[in-house]
This record gives sequence, structure tokens and C-alpha cells, in this order.
Amino acid sequence: MPEKDFLFRGELAELDPDVAELIRHETARQQRYLILIPSESTVPEAVREALMSAFHNIYAEGYPLEDTRWLTQQEILDYNARLSEYRRFADKRYYKGTEYADIVEALARRRAAELFAHNGLNADDLYVNVQPLSGAPANNAVYSGLLEVGDTVMGLDLLHGGHLTHGSPVNRSGRNYNIVSYSVDPKTELLDYDVIMALAQEHRPKMIIAGYTSYPYAPDWYKFREIADSVGAYLMADIAHVAGLVIAGEYPSPIGIADVVNFTTHKTLGGPRGAVSITHKRAIANKIDRAIFPGEQGGPHVNTFAALAVALRLANTQQFRDLQKQTVVNAARLAQKLAEHGLRIPHGGTNTHLLVVDCKTIVGADGTELSGDMAARILDLAGIVVNRNTIPGDVSALRASGLRLGTPWVTQRGFGESEIDQLAELIANLLNACEPFSYVGRTRPQARAKVDFDILQQTKIAVRELAARIGIDTDAEVDGYPHFYYLDSEEDDEWTTLAIEGEHAATFAHYALTSDVLALQPGEQQATWLLEKDGTPITRAILEMTNDECYQLYVEQNAPRAAMWLRSLSDGFALFDDADVYAKLPGPIDVRTEGQADTSVFKVDINDDWQGSLKGYAVNKVYSIGVNGANYVGPRGAALPEFKWQEPQRDELLTTPLHALHNKLGAKMVEFAGYDMPVWYSSVMEEHLAVRNGVGVFDVTHMGAFDVQGPGAAQFLDLVTTNEVHKLAVGESHYTYFLDVDGIPLDDLMIYRIGVEHYLLVVNASNNDKNWAWLNAVINGDVMIDRDDAGRRIEAADRLTLRDLRASSSGDDCRVDIALQGPQSKDVLLALGGNEDDLAKVNKLAWAGVTRVRLGDFDLIVSRTGYTGERVAYELFVHPDQAAALFEALIDHGATPCGLAARDSLRIEAGLPLYGHELEGPLMLNPADAGFGTYVKMWKPFFIGKSAFIEHEQKRDSIVTRFRLDNKGARPAHQGDPVVDGRGRVVGIVTSCSVDSEGYQLGQVYIKNDFTKAGTPIAVFAGSARARVGKALNELTAGDRVPMPEPATIQSRFPKRKK
Repeated sequence: MPEKDFLFRGELAELDPDVAELIRHETARQQRYLILIPSESTVPEAVREALMSAFHNIYAEGYPLEDTRWLTQQEILDYNARLSEYRRFADKRYYKGTEYADIVEALARRRAAELFAHNGLNADDLYVNVQPLSGAPANNAVYSGLLEVGDTVMGLDLLHGGHLTHGSPVNRSGRNYNIVSYSVDPKTELLDYDVIMALAQEHRPKMIIAGYTSYPYAPDWYKFREIADSVGAYLMADIAHVAGLVIAGEYPSPIGIADVVNFTTHKTLGGPRGAVSITHKRAIANKIDRAIFPGEQGGPHVNTFAALAVALRLANTQQFRDLQKQTVVNAARLAQKLAEHGLRIPHGGTNTHLLVVDCKTIVGADGTELSGDMAARILDLAGIVVNRNTIPGDVSALRASGLRLGTPWVTQRGFGESEIDQLAELIANLLNACEPFSYVGRTRPQARAKVDFDILQQTKIAVRELAARIGIDTDAEVDGYPHFYYLDSEEDDEWTTLAIEGEHAATFAHYALTSDVLALQPGEQQATWLLEKDGTPITRAILEMTNDECYQLYVEQNAPRAAMWLRSLSDGFALFDDADVYAKLPGPIDVRTEGQADTSVFKVDINDDWQGSLKGYAVNKVYSIGVNGANYVGPRGAALPEFKWQEPQRDELLTTPLHALHNKLGAKMVEFAGYDMPVWYSSVMEEHLAVRNGVGVFDVTHMGAFDVQGPGAAQFLDLVTTNEVHKLAVGESHYTYFLDVDGIPLDDLMIYRIGVEHYLLVVNASNNDKNWAWLNAVINGDVMIDRDDAGRRIEAADRLTLRDLRASSSGDDCRVDIALQGPQSKDVLLALGGNEDDLAKVNKLAWAGVTRVRLGDFDLIVSRTGYTGERVAYELFVHPDQAAALFEALIDHGATPCGLAARDSLRIEAGLPLYGHELEGPLMLNPADAGFGTYVKMWKPFFIGKSAFIEHEQKRDSIVTRFRLDNKGARPAHQGDPVVDGRGRVVGIVTSCSVDSEGYQLGQVYIKNDFTKAGTPIAVFAGSARARVGKALNELTAGDRVPMPEPATIQSRFPKRKK
């Protein structure tokens, strides 16, 4: 008979093979990995079967009849009685068709009551609610059921082991209630009940919460009851993690002691994802029932009731009790063994199912401590699954320095003490093989870590073998790469093909291999080598380019190691250069083994003497993995001389294309960077405020403008600047630096990507000639670019052209810069007019974006950038012949002409650096000194000045920040003026100072890190260069003058951005 219904019959693999495959992979992950998340467990198959039952299909908002609480399990399962009762009396639900839902919920409630009846109470004394969808709704229901918004609540600090719902400020509990957190003792790292009592007496909470997520010891429930009673507070016990231990008697029960006991059902209990709330007080039970439904949630998950009922039946067995006992034994053993391997165990150990590990015992060469996040990620790569966690002493959950480990899952799978000992050794060895380090961050150093490749791979295999020896109740087929792959899991054929694919495949392969990969064209092949970090060959190889994102690497030998090495380089954690832990290859990249290579397609002679002729090594290549290793045998160039620069002497000042216009407008002219430039037109303050409140236009046509074009342009710029040029998209720009070999800025600059292989560079006027000479010397291979290897020369020099866009030789492509800055600058720019498309380009231009348009009569390259701190700001690159007309047109449309003085005061107020002041200058400051270290991408494998920059960064103890003199009318500070603390100790040196928008003297100071917090009082010896002491202090007489410092206050590093 044909089917006339709309039911989707069939197996999952048939109806949705994609999801079926996903489930298979996740199941295989749980088989292959050792999972130590304390809040996770493997749910028995019978529980999973119940969870998939037809109970999933129904709604059951409301509750069963109240009398069913006191029925025995046998009475609940008396279908004759229950179904006749349902037909006559119904239930307290909003839906019908719930007769069996009533039975399964009542059964789950009763089984929970029977298992948790402790401390002189029996099952009939307990009120159980099994409807909470998880622990957070259960806890929130207690808040809303028993408290008023704003009531005071005490719970353990999240950083010391509490839970989000115990009052974390990011959780609604912390937002809606007055939270007073208690902590562990800083010395013992244990709860101090006397301190908790005193805190309760002081704050008189309405509720106290006990029970934890990472504190590894059981609380003293009677002590907490005493504390709660002393202030008339409710006591809530949150035993989410340890419900299974409580059932088995391995953890003290709070039932009958706490007013409410909440727990989740999927952790040590081994049930479905859900939660239970229990109280022995009827009045509280009624409030909590209403708070859960309809207060917190709608329809409960009836299939969860069924699965929970199964889990509770299993929990009432000797096998379950043995499991919980062994879980506690295993946790204590793991803590002991990790400590024996040199890892610190906070709190001194554990008497529960979990422990925490202090990763700070592992310290890198630059003083960085291993973070919990890095440790957890590296362990995960090896198949050991843990979570980062705060430990006492941490100040933020975002920067946790610990790991949280639990033994429920591995104990379920059969771990005993022998397996725990092996696991502890694997964890300790891998963590001790980590090398922590830090990148410069915007507000604080960003902790990272690398790990030894071989130790990681050995650990990964050992974890696989250990997991294979223990129990599992699933049998999913395990796939290889990219899912589960190991150093010993692939065949090692002669000449194997590896596919290297991804957005950054070209630059990844360029650094991973010894040849000049970026010189390849589609269809071409080149000889190359893949090296270990010490320079030892893994294999010789032939690389073939398919396109920018796809390469075929034909490796002669060691294909499994070659593939794993490349994959690990893509992951970003393998240490591949002992001289540079910071280096990281672009990625991620897909590296696939595609079988034996067809040698007939090779265009490279494999019978040559590659080693003798150094075939496969690029002659001029700045960096590839292994080049810094002791066993590297590739080519080395002859040492090159240092770059020397002598500023040319000029008899006359240079002028810009706007010089005549400045004179016409009545500007005050001064010398700057060898040019006759306007310092102001009206006054510094007037022009400063014009930019802050309206729009100002600046002549910056004296700035240098270069362009770099060609297939090697990005590669070249990545080597000579500190930022990541290869990541710029067409239409984007970024700020960056030229560094010399000692890490000191030759200049700071902007790079604009205006075409696929076309970059515009804007440099400081004072450094234009030096920069031009430097770049050409680097291209020509005339100067040293690395003090550690003086023979290094850049590649790609023959694949680019460098032009000076202010030189007449650039013809129609000549460009000079005019800056239009301030909140009304877009309106003035659009007032020039243009076609609809060009006006739309300008209107939609994002910050740091760049586009080419024609506005009015002007052919412009327009970028949304500037040097004033204004977010609505533009730099207009125009042909020099049109510069004056454009400047006048902008004034005609409402822009205020502004001079160098306002440009300086605006950039100081905005916290921006000036070359010769916050960069280089008398103090020889580098970008990190100036507070702009994030524009130095230390993970780039090479850029000129990198090693010296890193060396300086490891010792740097000062940074540039802003300050303001406290008194209006105070003597202005000048570059070089000393800054002192309250005891008269010199702690900083002024680098710049000018007037701010409120008429105060605001400046920048290079100051010790301890004095950078906004609001810190300091004093400045303003005008110190002109101060004269003349006498020793004991020689002073009446009428003598001595320098007095001006009081000042440290400001935030950058001003708050305008809304």
C-alpha cells in the first residue's frame, strides 16, 4: 500500500549524510582523545537512547499532580491507577496528551528524592523539581523566587572557583543583585570560614551560595549554615559538579542543611543535559516551582526527564558508587603526580573530582609565564582536552593562568592509577616543552607559546595509544587528515605529492621552503628543500605552482614527517627557529597527502647533485626555516656595510606648490624639515579648535610620496617595514615603520594599497631623501639589513619598481598630499562635486580606506586617514600642478587653513608620535617606546631590525604617554624637560608639549611603566634647558632663584574617542 503521509522515513545517514558525518567525527574525537573537562562525562548508551525517545515530541508546560511527589516508584508506574487518575483529574499543565509525561516526570522526581535523601531526611521530605534546562536557569530561579532585585548575595569569587551565576558582573546575577564575593585565603588558598563569617556580618546578605566549579575541596555545609543563620540568610548549595559524588557518599551532602540544593545532571551524575532543584521546605518549593515555570522557562524537555530517570536508576548501583570513588582517587593521584613533575597545584591538592594546575611555573626567556589558554590549546593538539581556568591571584577570567582538570570521563573509560601516572607524565612533559613569550599588545603584552615539534608528536601518539587501551561504548570509524592524523599514520613512499592550499599558501610556502617561492608562475616548478629548525634537510622537493592559493610539493622522502611539519607550522605552535620564538608563518593552510608522485611530470632534474651545487636554495633569500640553524648549508652572502646617511646641506629653503598661496593668505612662515612652511594663519588655538569642531586643511605637500609596483612589491615592503603588507586588501592602508638594523626607526609612514601590485607610501618630509637612499640601497643589495647575518640580501628586487611621486620623472602620476581634517571634512570634500559613483565612494569610505575618484576638477587618491586624532579625516593625493587650486577650493567650501603649530598640538593631544620626538630623537625611541608596538608584527619571520627590536623589548621599562600641566598659564614644557615623582626622582623625559583644546599645556612623556596610570601626579621642570642654578643649594641666599617644577597629571594614553 503506497505511503500517503509526510513522514521522513529513513536513517540519518541517508536523509542528511552531512550531519551524520559530523556526528561520526565527534564520536571519533571522544574515542581518540582523553577528555579531562571536569564538567563533562560520557553519557551511558541507555541514557542517550531515552533522550532520543518519542517524549522529545511533546510540550508539557506545567507540573504533574502534587500528590505524585509522595508515591513510590512502584505506585508511579501503576498505569491502571495513574491513567484513570489522569482521565478524571487531569494535571496542572497547559497541554493535553501529557499522561505519560506526568508519569516520567514523577518517576524522575521520586528517584532523585530517594537518592538524595540524607542527613535524617527521607524521600517524602524532599521537594524535587527536574524541569530546569540547565544549571544557570536553576540558579536564576532561586534568585527570582526567593530574593528581590538589589538584595545582597554572597558567593565565591569567580576567579577563585565560583560560578558565573554566583554573582559574576558579566552575568545577570551580578547585574541584578548586590554581590559580595568571598575568596580563598591568599596564603593557604583555602576557604577561611571566620573571614566569611565576618564578611556576612558586615554585609548582611539575603542569600549565601556555597558550591564551586574549580575550588577542589568540599565545603563545610554546617559552617555555612551557621554563617547563614547568623544573618538570617538563605543558604543555597550548588553541587552541579559533584552530584554523582554526593549520591555515592564521596562528598558531603547539603540536603537538609541548605535551604535549596541545585545541581546539573550531566557532570559526575552522567545523565542528560539538565538540572534539578531540591528543597525540604514546602514554602520555598512553591516559590521555586513558580520561578522555574512560568518564571524562567516555558515547556520543559520531557525526553530529558526520561533520560534523567534512567541515569538516576544507574546511579543507584554499586558500579556507580565504585565509579565515583575511583574518580576521587584518580583526581588526587593526578594532582600528586603532576606536582612530582614540578607543576604547582593550587589549593594544595584535591578531595573531589577536579584539580587546578598553575601554568606560571613555566617561564619563557623573555619572562612570559605560560598562560592557561596557551597550555590548554597545546594539550588539545596532543589529544588531551582541558580548559583554561583562573586560579587565586588572577585578575581576569580573560587572562587565566591555570588549567582545570577533572577525572570523571577518563575514570568512566577505565582509568586507574597506572593510567593516571602515564597521563600525568605526558601532560607535564608537554607543558615543560613549551616556550612562552609575549607579543606587544595594545593595553598589555599578549602571551603566546610554542612547543617542541617532536615532543608534541610523540605525546599525540602516546595519547592515542593510551586512549585505545581503555573502554568506550561507541565504535565510530576514524578518518585521517584533517580529522585525526599522526606522525606514524601515513605511508612513506619515494616522491610523494603534498598539496598546499589556502589564502596564504604562497607566503607560507615561501618561508617554509628554501627556494624563492614567490617568484614562481602558474605551471612552473622549482627545486627546493624542506628543513628542520636546525637546518637539517627533511627532504629535497620540487614545488609546482597551480595558482596563488594552490601548490603541489613533490617530496622525495620522509613524506609523513614533511606533512606533519607543514601542518604544525600552519597550526602556529611548533617552534621552528631557536633564535626567534616569536616567528610564525602565515596561515592557516591545508596540507594534504595525495599519494605517490608521477615523476614523469617533473621539470627539474632529480639526478643532479643538489647538495653539492646548492640546488634548491635561493641565492638571495632573507629567511626560510632552518636558515638560522647550526646545520644549515645553504648559500651565505659576503658581509655588507652599514647604511650611512648624511643630510645634504642646502643654501635655500625648499618650498611647496602652495608657497605663494600661503603668503597670499597671510601665513606666518617658518623653517621646517628644510621647507619654508606656514606655522599658523591666525593662531594655534583658533586653528586647533577649527579642526576639533569643524574642518581644517593642511599643506602637507612637503611629505614624501613613493610608490612601489610589481609582483614583488608586497614581498619587498614586508621585509623593509614592520606591519603586515601582504594582509592589506586593495583599498586599505596601514601605519608602519622603517627600522634600521638596530631597531631604531628610520621613519614612520603610511602604506596604501591602491592596486593589486601597487602601493603608495607617504613618508616624513625630513626623512624623504634618507628613505629614498635607504630603499634603493636595500634593493640594490648595497647595505647590511641584518646585523646577525651581515650578508643577507632581499629577494624580489628584480620584480618591483620604486618611484618618487614628487619627482618630475613620474609625470602625470606625480602626487602630493593635502590633509582635510575634522568632523565636517566629509561635507567639504563632497562639496567639490563629482559623479554619483565617485561621491558614493567617498561617502562610504571606511577608516584607513583609500579610493581613487574625480571630485570637481581634481583627479584624487582619497584616503580616510590623518594625523590629528579625528575619525572624520581625509588625505587627498593630487598632482602638484593642481595642489594650490584644490587647497583654495577646500577653503572656499568652508575649510579653515591650518599651520604646522596646530598640526603639532592636535597630534600631541591625540597621543600620536612625531619622528625626532617620540620616535628616534635624543632618546632613540622605537615604536614600542612610543606606545605603538602593535604596529610591529613580531610574528613576521623577518623584517629589518626585528632581532634588535625584540632584544630592546625584553628590557624596556618605560613608554610614552600623555600628561597635562595642572595650571592654565603654566610655563610650557619642552622636549628634554625632566619629569619627577612625588619624591623628586626623575621618572621620565618630556618628548613634546603644546596647547590642548581646553587651553592647558598637554604633552607626551617617556616615563617609567609604574607611572603610566591615568591620574598619577607628576611634576615637570618646564623650560629646564634655560634654567640656571649656578650655586649649590647650601650657597643660596635671599633673592636667589631655583627651578620649580610644574605640577602635572598623567592622562590616558589616548583621549576618549568622540561618539
